[in-house]
Amino acid sequence: MQQVRADFPILDRLVNGKRLAYLDSSATTQKPSQVIDAISDYYRVYNSNVHRGAHTLAAEATIAYEDARTKIAQFIGAGSSNEVVFTKGTTNGMNLISYGWGLNRLREGDRILLTVMEHHANVVPWQIIAKHTGAELVYLELDEDYRVDLSNLDRFVDDRLKIISVSGMSNVTGTIGPVPQLVEAARSVGALMIVDAAQSVPHLPTNVAEIGADLLVFSAHKMLGPTGIGAMWGRPEILEEMDPAEGGGEMITDVRLYESRWAPVPHKFEAGTPPIAQAVGFGAAIDYLDKLGMEAVRRHEVAITRYALDRLSEVPDLRVVGPTDLSARGGTISFELGDIHPHDVATILDQEGVAVRAGHHCAKPLMRYLEVPATARASFYVYTTEEDIDQLVTGLYRARDLFGLA
Repeated sequence: MQQVRADFPILDRLVNGKRLAYLDSSATTQKPSQVIDAISDYYRVYNSNVHRGAHTLAAEATIAYEDARTKIAQFIGAGSSNEVVFTKGTTNGMNLISYGWGLNRLREGDRILLTVMEHHANVVPWQIIAKHTGAELVYLELDEDYRVDLSNLDRFVDDRLKIISVSGMSNVTGTIGPVPQLVEAARSVGALMIVDAAQSVPHLPTNVAEIGADLLVFSAHKMLGPTGIGAMWGRPEILEEMDPAEGGGEMITDVRLYESRWAPVPHKFEAGTPPIAQAVGFGAAIDYLDKLGMEAVRRHEVAITRYALDRLSEVPDLRVVGPTDLSARGGTISFELGDIHPHDVATILDQEGVAVRAGHHCAKPLMRYLEVPATARASFYVYTTEEDIDQLVTGLYRARDLFGLA
């Protein structure tokens, strides 16, 4: 992986005089030179708006923009590029779904099923829709190994169940969501099945045809791409049925004073000037991951997570908050270190050049469920090395010493 690491220029810098060990990839990943160069080339060579101009630059920009859509569709096994909608990211995608499908179709007494491990992006939009429609929010809890507990699933699966929406992988515990079982449950009663794949698509081989969900959303910046762009995949019949959640230019075929006609899918969901440079960068990130191979990405993540869990087990007073079974988790490790506040842990680690996240990780319901105020979180990606983990462990020992843990 040293060869991969060399593609990421930011990893050459020093932080507080120390080698940078970047362990915050669940928040955002670093970008390889190939992605940075692709974005720069767009601005330097063919910067223009898409779909609207008749000149050469506009044509080149449009081709690059739509090529990125095609690459994303192929990456996730979609049947057509028209099944892929560009969004601002996972949160925007979840809001497009909740407003575009849920607002006008849910009724009082209908049921929306989530899990307690969801990111706020897969909780707050449904809270808003439930308030507007009178639908009921219900939640699956976790078992002793931090996996979703399906023992009570049957009590929620009836003709009232209209939506199941679940994380493909938790950004806190690393837990891989029970998507196959929930797809089966949704199918049994005709409910809509949605996957928040912000953490799973970057880390696991993904084929939407095999998953069997109706809608799936993810973000570029979690998978080596730029911020400000993501993708929503949907079954063609669902996308046709959904209403656009935003109106304006580009998403229409005709506008009159009192009515408009929407553009065909996917463009009816892409109002206004799109994030063109970001789409180009997204496409370059897909190229990079395709070259590595997602099976290899997963193998590396399992290996580095195993190494990290082994090394962390050596640190006294450290408790990992997440599954112990490597097949049930991704490369995100949340932990507590004695009674040291996670923010203090993160501050000390930063002095050692180690970047981790501390806080509630946009998952306050999960924090309350686990009865912890916050955790520190180390998260890995393709550029993570054993040296990064060793640097983390050294920093944790320093934190113990500074806070006088025996």
